[in-house]
Amino acid sequence: MIIDTLANMKFYKGLNGQLYKGLAFFRETDVASLPVGRYEIDGDAVFALVQEYETHLPEECHWEAHYTYTDIQYVVEGSETTEWNTLDGVVKTEDRPEDDVYFFDAEGDHFVLHAGQFAVFTPQDAHRPGVAVDGSVPIKKVVVKVAI
Repeated sequence: MIIDTLANMKFYKGLNGQLYKGLAFFRETDVASLPVGRYEIDGDAVFALVQEYETHLPEECHWEAHYTYTDIQYVVEGSETTEWNTLDGVVKTEDRPEDDVYFFDAEGDHFVLHAGQFAVFTPQDAHRPGVAVDGSVPIKKVVVKVAI
């Protein structure tokens, strides 16, 4: 897992070309003006999902992980608490391989993502996004999906 801002994206250029392509999308695109939907960056290998929603209480949010895709979750407007842990010992409560996601119950560390920050979650990272910081607020977020 990585937490950072776009000001430091140059440090990730050598990690993975597809990951950097996803980060570059945030730099090269006015994501604040994009409506909700899917945007192709490099076909199914790298694409963006623009989301708008209200943050929720922790018990209303789901722990998830992905089989194939790494998530780059970039907060455009608002703030949300995100929780993270490893997948050690988790038991699936719901499995949707056709959607590249499975769900489970877990506990973990939490941090707040503010507008202008991103977090990277690889398939070995359990995460629970969308948790309210201090009550439910609207949020705009772009999740870039990067195939491993």
